Amino acid sequence: MPLENDLLSVPNDWDRRGLPAWTYTSEDLLGLEAEHLFRSHWQIVCHVADLPEPGDFLTLDLCGERALVVRGRDGLLRAFHNLCRHRGSRVVAGERGNIRGAIICPFHGWTYDLDGCLRGVAHPKSLPPLDPSEWGLKPLEMEIWHGLIFVRFKPGPQPSVADLMARHEAEVAPYGIADMVACEPVDWGEESPVNWKAVRDVDNEGYHVAMAHPGLHDLYGRYYFDEAFHQGTSRSFATFNPGPGKLWSVRGYKSVLPEATWLPESHRRAWLYIGIFPNAVIGLYPDSVMFYQEFPLAVDRTRLRAAVYRRRDESRALRAARYLSSRIDRITAEEDRQLTVWSCEATRSSAYDGVMLSDLEYGVKSYHDHLRAVLPVVNLRECPPAGEIAAINERMSAERG
Repeated sequence: MPLENDLLSVPNDWDRRGLPAWTYTSEDLLGLEAEHLFRSHWQIVCHVADLPEPGDFLTLDLCGERALVVRGRDGLLRAFHNLCRHRGSRVVAGERGNIRGAIICPFHGWTYDLDGCLRGVAHPKSLPPLDPSEWGLKPLEMEIWHGLIFVRFKPGPQPSVADLMARHEAEVAPYGIADMVACEPVDWGEESPVNWKAVRDVDNEGYHVAMAHPGLHDLYGRYYFDEAFHQGTSRSFATFNPGPGKLWSVRGYKSVLPEATWLPESHRRAWLYIGIFPNAVIGLYPDSVMFYQEFPLAVDRTRLRAAVYRRRDESRALRAARYLSSRIDRITAEEDRQLTVWSCEATRSSAYDGVMLSDLEYGVKSYHDHLRAVLPVVNLRECPPAGEIAAINERMSAERG
């Protein structure tokens, strides 16, 4: 289905303006985004295959929060705040590894079992009696969906992950994600000098593929189409263009990719993307599955995080195809990074007067609508006075009901 065919679902009276410039430069707004988006919505941590053995752990830091996911001696995965109940130190300092015995806080030596219960403290007579459960590590809300581990730091507007992703369930199931294995450790990419929303703005539309991404356009540009965000998720799908391709990586990928018989015929030579509000994408290919997400470090600093997973019974041909698809993705990410820098720096220019969205960019519009629903203050065309954004947003939310 060509991209233009999806225009049938686009209203003809929608507001073509994107978010105002100030929403990309406001420190106060970033504080609200941290609270109402990143802490209150589901975040992907990793895949169960990243933590195969008892004691294996992985940590995730974002927007002032610290998560720890660990596999217990009983084989169960659990998620906790990476925060000692004594003085708030990290109980695990590394990004990943294996805990052979107990979790020992490096500050004062408070010790926790892998199930989070407090095992003991240094100089116990200097403290009142502490109940092991009550004073154990604080648990995090966690859910596993097709092998992907999600956590949520605070209660939020999203339903369970299973409910959130229900409309994609039948399409995703044949990929067998839960049984996949990790290719490499979850990777934190380089820092980019942009507001995090600039990454989402570029990623939420395929209008730019023909011009900006020669590799993707050569692979599937003729048939790529986006579906708007709806109740927290979006979908993009592209079957491969006919013919061998012009670029060597595309020609090679198409030639070595074996028939993915576990997938329906419609998906054996196609790439599928599922966007998850506010900041994650799952990419499903015949040769692999990956996720990527971005996190704000500051109002003008963002870092990407990603991981790739492969089939357990991967053949040599499938491994070669996975290498080539990853190469196409890496080049695309570099191209997108430059686009985000140019787009984001424009919001500080005196000439910037907003954007004019094409019908082909309705995915950006629907994503912005999700942001407007959570943070109605972004509907204001001018930046509120410093220090007043939170109060104005609260009032606008109350008025909306």
